Amino acid sequence: MNNKSTCVFAVSKKKSHEFSKESQEAINLITMHGVEGDAHAGKYVKHRSRVKKDPSQLNMRQVHLFAYEILEEFQGLGHYIKPGELGENITTIGIDLANLPKGTILNIGRDAKVEITGLRKPCKQIDDFQDGLLKRVISKNRSGKIDIKSGVMSIVNEGGAVRPGDEIEIIYPSQPHIELTFV
Repeated sequence: MNNKSTCVFAVSKKKSHEFSKESQEAINLITMHGVEGDAHAGKYVKHRSRVKKDPSQLNMRQVHLFAYEILEEFQGLGHYIKPGELGENITTIGIDLANLPKGTILNIGRDAKVEITGLRKPCKQIDDFQDGLLKRVISKNRSGKIDIKSGVMSIVNEGGAVRPGDEIEIIYPSQPHIELTFV
């Protein structure tokens, strides 16, 4: 891996609908589809609870991104978590993902571009994975503001291979910026 301050730390996918994803040497993003070979890829929603409600909804959760710095924070609090175990496809370094505005474009590696659509909505499965982790994912900071540390969701605007060490360029949308909400 390179020493860039903003880059990919790890990539993961899983063919079956399970909470954690498996680490990969590379993943391939497909335009308006998601991660090739991942259970959550597709033009329309793939999350089982969302399919039950309305299977014709567009999939705004094609690629899940999570900051490695949050994994380190959780580890310091006694939760050992490896990249991919919280269901993310791309683990990043050097990006405050939760504070990016909606519509931010991340250029990843040579070709891939994802557009941030919103925050991942934390669910009970997080505590099923590790007891007490959900309260770490949703907490209040010192100023009393709710902090959501569950990663962000995105759609694939341009496909391409993504590997650990790939640089990530952040392209902010035009003002006014829209704060991320759950998708």
